[in-house]
Amino acid sequence: QMQPAESGGGLVQAGASLTLTCTASSRTYNILTVAWFRQAPGKEREFVASIYRMSGNTDYRDSVKGRFSISRDNAKNQVYLQMNNLQPEDTAVYYCAVRFAGRSSYDRWGQGTQVTVSS
Repeated sequence: QMQPAESGGGLVQAGASLTLTCTASSRTYNILTVAWFRQAPGKEREFVASIYRMSGNTDYRDSVKGRFSISRDNAKNQVYLQMNNLQPEDTAVYYCAVRFAGRSSYDRWGQGTQVTVSS
């Protein structure tokens, strides 16, 4: 079964930038959208950003608008999350999720990558 794989997390200081990468290994032809979610310790998992594979249309949670940017490279089967001006409240495990055409929810999830922002 296809499982997306995240990479690019790390420990940075406030104000720094990181780029996360999500790589899909198979069934990419049937992917409708790819999204990034995050979960901080003791908190619910929350939506961060999403992108439609074909149109490139994007969506963001309000708190990251203007700082984060999601993009894709279909030839490489990769989706990126460029995160600028990171703040301590962005500290979380970031997950990549895939929604296939005809499905109403994200049903393929990566293992997650840790992003830690120190003040």
